[in-house]
Amino acid sequence: MPTLQTGTLRQYFRLDGADNRPVVVFSHSLGCDHTQWDPQAEALAPHFRVLRYDTRGHGATDATPGEYSIELLARDLIALADSLSIPQFAFCGLSLGGMIGQWLALNSPSRLTHLILANTSARFPDPAPMETRRRTVLEQGIPAVADAVLGRFFTSANLAANPPAVARTRRVLLSTDPTGYAGCAAAVRDIDHTAGLSSIATPTLIVVGDHDVSTPWSGHGDALARGIPHANVERLPTAHLSNLETPHSFNAALFRFLLPTPAASFEHGLARRRAVLGDAYVDRAIASATHFNRSFQELITQYAWGAVWQRPGLDDRTRRLLVLTAAASLGRWEEFRLHLRAGLAHGLEPCDIEETLLQAAIYAGVPAANTGFNIAAEELTNV
Repeated sequence: MPTLQTGTLRQYFRLDGADNRPVVVFSHSLGCDHTQWDPQAEALAPHFRVLRYDTRGHGATDATPGEYSIELLARDLIALADSLSIPQFAFCGLSLGGMIGQWLALNSPSRLTHLILANTSARFPDPAPMETRRRTVLEQGIPAVADAVLGRFFTSANLAANPPAVARTRRVLLSTDPTGYAGCAAAVRDIDHTAGLSSIATPTLIVVGDHDVSTPWSGHGDALARGIPHANVERLPTAHLSNLETPHSFNAALFRFLLPTPAASFEHGLARRRAVLGDAYVDRAIASATHFNRSFQELITQYAWGAVWQRPGLDDRTRRLLVLTAAASLGRWEEFRLHLRAGLAHGLEPCDIEETLLQAAIYAGVPAANTGFNIAAEELTNV
């Protein structure tokens, strides 16, 4: 189990992605743990080094007695980052995590490159509801508040459907240590960053759920947007856990903010084309270019490979399968064979091709799939 002892606190963390990538830290909501960010870690790991951790009192991190403060929780993260030799990072926090992010931006801004504040607030005008929840958890346990909390986490339709993300979140909530939950509830109860928002200089993205009753736009998201200079805003059709209810839209917002799509360029396109199709094919294509078709080669290199294939919203495996499906559906068999051969050399497996061609059989016709299977059989004998 990846844990670190930082002072008197044992902290659990997960670190994914290549060591030479910029770091993004994800900080979860009250009553969740690091697995809240599974959809984001999977999407961002090819582009970033992704650090997820369990906040004090949650998951596998120690639950110390007493009431916590946002400052204490933020310093826990700084200690963890220091122990992992991470001097600077982008930070994405939801709800409680967003409150930790605000403290970092106000008190340790040199550590941050970007700040994402999702479904969070700078202040709760009435601390009584959170105090009531804190006391209830200590006296009666997490099950006494679980239904109410889950009703805020997710829309009623999502709760009724009970997809894996909802079921997992329910299990995590019910397994949370009441002492740790109550300690963090005190930190949420006492937060007030309103006076300092205008001094936040870190580039900031604010994410709000249109059906979020815990930290709605009115009084919470709008206050952050007004207070933090030049903040960007993204509104999603979700309840409180926006990253789980619309994970792809949430990820797209992160990519737009953290990794803007570069302008189409021949140089980037050529590198991407080589990575996808292989040096041998690209070298042959360049060598065979003529005065007549050179402009066309430059066009597809710059815009197909230098623009569309550069976008981070789809992983390479998905893009490869989409190309194979489109090529088979349209009968572009030379292109199909080219991308099939390249895909098999870069991670695609026979089962991937089979599923793709079965889709093509249903939506593009059995003859197209039949030809595709025959070509695939030929290529697989050479693998």
